Order: sequence, then structure tokens, then C-alpha cells
Amino acid sequence: MDNSSSSSSLVPGVSEASFLQRTLERLSFTQSLKLKLEEAAPVAVIALQRYLSEHSEGQQQLDSYSYDVTVTDGVWRAKCFIHHSLNHFVHTNTLRTGADVRITQCCFVYNERRLGHGYICIEDLSCGSERSALLAHISDVCSLPMLTKHGMERSLVLQSDVPLQLSRKHYLSLWNNDAPEGDVWVTGAPSSDAVLDVSKITLICSLESCFRNASKPLSLLVKIMHKSRLRYYGKFGLKIDYPFQAYFEVADQSGMMSLVLWNELCPEFYQRLSVGTVLYLQNYTLKQSYSNRSRPQMDHHRMKIFNSVEICLNSRNPPSVITVISPKSVLPQWGLPEVSYQFTTRSELDKLTNNSACDIIGLVTFVGRVERVKNKGSKGPEKYWTYRWVHAIDGTSNHPFILEIFSSSQTEIFSRICPMTYLVCTQMRVCQVEGSLSYLTSSCETEIFITGYHKRQPYVNDHKVKTFIQWTKTLKDNIVLQKTAVGGHYCYPHPPPVFTQSITDSSAPVPLVAAADLKKELESLQYREHKKVAIQGQITALRYMKIPNSNDSQAAVQKKQVPHVSIDICGQAVQDTYDHLSTGQTLEQPSTTYPEKVSTSRSKRRIQTRKATQSLLSCDDVPAKRRVGHKHTEEEQEHREKQCDSESDEVHEWENPTQDSSVLYWESSNWLQQKQDVSEHLTQGGLYHDSISQKFTSDEKNALLQWCNLQPTRWTPQHNTDPIPPGPCPGYYKVTILGINKQIAVDAAYLPVVSSDEPRAVGLRDDPHGNTMVSCLSSGFLCPLGDTASHSDPALPQPEEILATASELEDAHVVCVLDICHLGEDKVEVLISKLYRVTHMSLD
Repeated sequence: MDNSSSSSSLVPGVSEASFLQRTLERLSFTQSLKLKLEEAAPVAVIALQRYLSEHSEGQQQLDSYSYDVTVTDGVWRAKCFIHHSLNHFVHTNTLRTGADVRITQCCFVYNERRLGHGYICIEDLSCGSERSALLAHISDVCSLPMLTKHGMERSLVLQSDVPLQLSRKHYLSLWNNDAPEGDVWVTGAPSSDAVLDVSKITLICSLESCFRNASKPLSLLVKIMHKSRLRYYGKFGLKIDYPFQAYFEVADQSGMMSLVLWNELCPEFYQRLSVGTVLYLQNYTLKQSYSNRSRPQMDHHRMKIFNSVEICLNSRNPPSVITVISPKSVLPQWGLPEVSYQFTTRSELDKLTNNSACDIIGLVTFVGRVERVKNKGSKGPEKYWTYRWVHAIDGTSNHPFILEIFSSSQTEIFSRICPMTYLVCTQMRVCQVEGSLSYLTSSCETEIFITGYHKRQPYVNDHKVKTFIQWTKTLKDNIVLQKTAVGGHYCYPHPPPVFTQSITDSSAPVPLVAAADLKKELESLQYREHKKVAIQGQITALRYMKIPNSNDSQAAVQKKQVPHVSIDICGQAVQDTYDHLSTGQTLEQPSTTYPEKVSTSRSKRRIQTRKATQSLLSCDDVPAKRRVGHKHTEEEQEHREKQCDSESDEVHEWENPTQDSSVLYWESSNWLQQKQDVSEHLTQGGLYHDSISQKFTSDEKNALLQWCNLQPTRWTPQHNTDPIPPGPCPGYYKVTILGINKQIAVDAAYLPVVSSDEPRAVGLRDDPHGNTMVSCLSSGFLCPLGDTASHSDPALPQPEEILATASELEDAHVVCVLDICHLGEDKVEVLISKLYRVTHMSLD
């Protein structure tokens, strides 16, 4: 077959060097509709889209969700289906937008129930470097033609923003189910200036009697007072094209009631309706309220609230008529209430009771990376919440607002929160915790607004908002910038002083897991999923990982621009974080070589482990006696390097034989013998580039936001920013924890807080301690904490001084609290946030 001639015959004037076009032609001529590609050219991923899988009776369901991927070879775009066996590449962010892949096996699938519809199914692929070499040479991917099979040119599915599997009508957000996703969601539609006949309307106070009498209610004229996040309730077997729901609290002069927007009306109206919008409603229905749902706290409105009945708007049975009234057409004589708020200053926060609601405004100083947590209460397909931690100040307290902000269906605003912006959060709930400062968490009715989105919001005339704006005018940007940070590991609240477990049901604030279960937890983590677990046992080895500081590190980062496996740099800077970051110093790249692609083995992803027979060759091996500050000879160092290379491709060790550095370590007297009985050693404990919080600068704003946000669904040229260089880190401690049954060991990283300027320092108990290894692991910080604002520079203990006290840990029974987070590809962050000795454990 002459591929060249057939290519040009299909599309005159298009380059014959199109890999995608040749592949589609070859599929058309194969008898089995399957194709193995021995020499596959790279293609770039420009879109990755998710939707609920189709589910047939009696069919084994491999995954709850399916994925369509759009790729380009620089000549064509092709929208393909990803075989379910490859979904784990999406779950771990190994297959992602903006990267190159090689398709090594594919097939063509015809829709047996629809004429003229089919698609390429990718059955095997390999994933290459982080940044695509192809996309660097494409200015406008949308201008490239979409590849279709001959005879299917009229297929709207391939040309439209809808799934390839025709039973689904819409896409879901890639990382959660709460955000509007795709062209089907209407934004910016004009409101109505029509003259309304308000002489034949009813009031909210009369709707309960209408419901009891089963009489059809008259039209309603109401104002939206609260808006909830979007809820997706899709599941297998549900015959609803758009299974969405959103709650609003609406009011007129007589009171307030819940309104529910259902199904097809959500894409049409959800993003058009906001707090303060006035609606004229016809053909609505009334139903008994669903009691088992969250509601906003509305006492401050001082209005009568009707909870027994709710207003339902649907597209059929009957089709509701919704008219959005233009603000200039709203008349005072309608008597609609004003939207009111309950803004709370930081100095007032500690006076509020637990779970009470408040609104806040503050100047953002810290924005954490976006993480995910599985919604354990959901039935059917698994769901994840996405959230991030934010600090904001308002000038009324020395402490910031500590905010746990969940994505509230405001995707654009959520992803653009950054330091130096004015942030408003409504309907936040107070969380009081033992041993930590109170913090605020989102509710279902929380809305967030940042600079650029405040215009025409009802709160702009609130007295406390105006007072805050006046305070910000007294600030100097350069001083505030010194206290800002973005991304990195952050977890709140801090663990309590005593680890307590219930006698009756074994529950604890942090779940205590078996070592074998910890392995399963690490294996099952998905991209940016965060969990907090506790494990009991003993600490058998400690190693200080000293990071060389090199002026050539920036060049090294650029030279090794897109390694496929992680740039495994360390966590939060250990000393003078913000000063170091402001100088632009970076760490030298590890000398580890990286594979250029990931094989697509269909076996389940496994954690890097060491068997007992391998542990004797561990790069952690030292003599049985405890040592601190041992310097290796050149021969010993070379031998240790070979051992490390043979053990795994782990890249957190940062031992460069060309550097004149020493390794500081301690191990228990029994560890050498205990190693021989260990069946598995989970060795991914370490810190990564993504573990370090970075100083915020306006020049790097876009790059920093991309770095700490989730991987986007669609690639745009704006995503071609230079990678963020890793921040400086003198070092961290690698802690080996042996499970209580001495069968499984796990490595975790420990990075103490050393400055009160660090985001992780907020809310820490600042009780002084003696800087022993035990007291540091128990408290989470070195004593005393430095403070850039007061120019204090306390003499911090050196690692060898701290390790010299590690003998306290000899055979000690401890519980260690671990924070684990999947950072993408094979990077799993494992950090120890607190150690409990027996004296600080309790059965309740």
C-alpha cells in the first residue's frame, strides 16, 4: 500500500508527513481493524476529557469513567477514545495535556447502532517528556483540521464538544464532578428588559398552602440570596442526559424559600444566575423539601424562612419558564429584599462558635497547591473533592485567616487565587480544633471572589468591606510580598498533642493503619489525592539528606528541561526561606538519569519496594553500631552508589559523588539484624520540587499558578511557560519506620519548620523544647523559630547535633502521623508530620 499517494488523495494540499492520517488509512485497510505501530511518531496531547462510562447489563465495569483524548501530529487533530486498561495513566497524570505520547497500538471502533459514526481507540501507548516538542512549533492548534474517516465527515460528535460514546451528552471536569465543563454550559446570556405584568403574581408565603391544596401557583418574582455549588448525581443506568442539580435560596417581601434547578436547565442557567439576580418564574412545581441536605445560615437576613416546601424548575413536566430580569428593570415598588452579609474580621473569629457561618474579606498571602480528597459518602461512581489552603490577612490580628477552600463550581476564580489579591469568601464555616488556631472551611453555599470579580457584587457597599479597602491603602507592596508564598506541602490542622483512639470502635482523628494497609493506600492514590494516616512501630534509622547548593543549578534545570520521572528536589526551605527564594538560588539537579518514556505495562502500578533479600544491599546500610557524621572514602562512596542504582531508580537521595559532602545518619543497634526479617521496605519517602513553597512574584504569576493548580483539561499556548526552578533546601531527614510487627518498613521525609514566616508555622504550638530528635519530630519545628520581620536570626542546631540525640528512639514504641500525596507519575510524597511516644497515646 502506498501511504503517500492515498494521503494526498484524501486531502489535497495537506502535508503527506501526517502520522495520524497514515495510521487512520492503515486501520481502514486492516482486516481486524487493529494495528500495532512499531515505529510510532510522537503526537501531542491537546485535550483530555472525562465522562461517565457506558454500562451494559452483564458487562464487567473496569472503571467508572471514560476518557477521550485529542492529539495532534502538527498537521491533523484526532479525537480518540482511551481504552479502559490505560485509565491509570490518567489517574496518575502520566498521560496529560501538553505532553508528547507515542501510540503503539490502536483499533477502529464502529458504532453498531448509529450510521456514520466511529472512532480510533488507543489500546497501548508510551508517555514521553513533560513538555511537548511538537507544541512548541504550533501557534494555533484549533486551526488544525480534525481527522475523520472517509464517509464520516458529517459526524458532529468528532467536531463537537461531546463524548465519543454517544450515550453520554456532556463531559465532566477532569478532576472533580462539581465544575461546569464544556461548551454546553451557557455564560453571559443577556437578561430581559421586557415589561412584566406583576399584578398576577403570588408571594412565597402562600406557596405552602398551594402545595397542600394541590393548586397551581401563580407566577413568582424573587431575588436570589444564596447559591450552592453544582451537584452531579449521575450513575450507571440513570436515563437522564444531564443529571445535575443546584440549590438557590430566593426571597421576596414575604420570606425566603429554596429553589432547585434540575437537569437540562443547569447548563442553560446555572452560570447566568448569581446572588442578587431577580427572576420571574412561571410553570414551576412545588415539592416537599429534602431534609437531608446542607443549608446556609440565614438568621442575619431577619426574614421568615419556609423550609417545608421547595420550588422546582425543570425542562419538562411541565417546562418551567425562567426570565432573568435586567438590574436596570428592577423596580423599588416590587419590595424585593436587599442581599445582606455577615462579614467577620480576623480579630472577631475566635469569638464565634464551632460550625457557625461567616463571610470574610482578606488580602491573600499564601495559596497552597490544589489537592483532592475522595468523597467517601458518595454512592455509585467514585467522586473527588478538590480544595486548597489559603492564608489571608485583614489587619485586625497578627494571625491570618486560615481557609480550606473547596472548589465551588467557580473554576476560573478557584484556579486564579494568588497572593496580593483581595479575596471574599461567603458562608464559610468555623472549625475549632484542639491545639491549633480556628480555621474556616467551605460549605456547599460558599462563593469566592477575587480581584477582577468584585464589580457589581452586592457586598461592595458593606461597611466592613470598605474598612478593609481603606486598610489596604496603608500597605506597601514590597513589604507584603516578603511574606507571600505559593504551593508546596501544607496540611492543617496540626495533629493534636495526644493521639487518642476510641476503645469501642477503634476510631481516631487520624486513622491508625496496618503497615500492609499503608502499602495499599500508597498504591491506590490518584493524582494530587491527599490522605493522612498513622502507623505504629519504631524508628530504626535516620538520615540527614544534605542538598548541595550550586550556582549552576538553574542551568541544570534548563538543560534537563523535561525529565519524564520527577525532578525530585526537596521540600520547604529549611533556613531563611523567603530570603533564599528572593535571591533565586536553586538546587542542583540530581545526577540520576531518567527514562525517556514510560512503558504501558497493563499490570497494576506498584510502589517501589525492597524485598528482604535486597535489603542487605540497601544504600542505607551502615555498621550495626550507631554512627553520626561518618565520611565515606572514595571507594565506599562508589560502592554505595552502585548499591543504590541496583536497588531502585529512586531520585530523592541527592548524593552526588562529585560533591564533597558527608552523609549524617543514625540507626538503632538492632536494625541490621531486623532488616533480614523485613519482607518489604517502602522506599519512596522523600521530598519533591512540588513539596517546596515558592516566593510569589508578579513576573512569575502565571507559571506559579500553573505549577500549583491541577493539570488542565485543554492545552493552550499560555501553558508553555518555563518550568519553575526548585527552591533552595539545605536538607531534610529521611526517617525509616519499622512496623510494629517488624515485617514492613517505610521511609518518610521529615522537614522541620524553622521560621515563623513559613506558611506551615501558622497555628503551631510554640512551646519551647530542647531540639532533640524526639522533640523535633514531636513538635514539628526547631526551637526557637526565626522571624524575618524582626530580623531575628537565631542559632539553629546543626543536623549532627540533633542526630546525636537520636538514641532516645532506641526500641521506643511510637505512632507516626504521615501525610501522603500523589504528585503525578510515580511521585508519591510521604512526610512525617508528628511523632507520638507512649506517654502521649490514649485509649478513650
